[in-house]
Amino acid sequence: MNKIAVATYTARHAMGHALEANCLSAHDGFSARYDLNRLEGTFSRPSHKMFGQSYHGKILVLDTAKGGVASAWMLYEMKSRNLYPAAIIFNTVNPILAQGAAHAGITMLAGFEGDITSLIRDGAKLRLNPERKTVEVLG
Repeated sequence: MNKIAVATYTARHAMGHALEANCLSAHDGFSARYDLNRLEGTFSRPSHKMFGQSYHGKILVLDTAKGGVASAWMLYEMKSRNLYPAAIIFNTVNPILAQGAAHAGITMLAGFEGDITSLIRDGAKLRLNPERKTVEVLG
């Protein structure tokens, strides 16, 4: 049964495949190198707002991408271990991390009218359609 969207947000940039999953949402940055324990699939930097939570299979809704080439190739490494986020949604993203997500085959959307971390509550079920550049919050 298709769930009805209670809110829809449109990104300026999107790539990847359509999917539905629960999200982790926080106004914080994202560095695959410094914020994650990639062997356990959890956020490991104590000061990160998602500290201790598993990112595996979740849509991450975060403020901005941090880091460079190391973070980008780590997305591919995470996918090869089958311990990766289902998708990543950002207010802003840098070109290097976007390339890393594309190489890893991880869906990514970025650039919204409002602060997406404030618009989507933590734990919400989301439906992403990169072809239409939409994020739907399901009710």
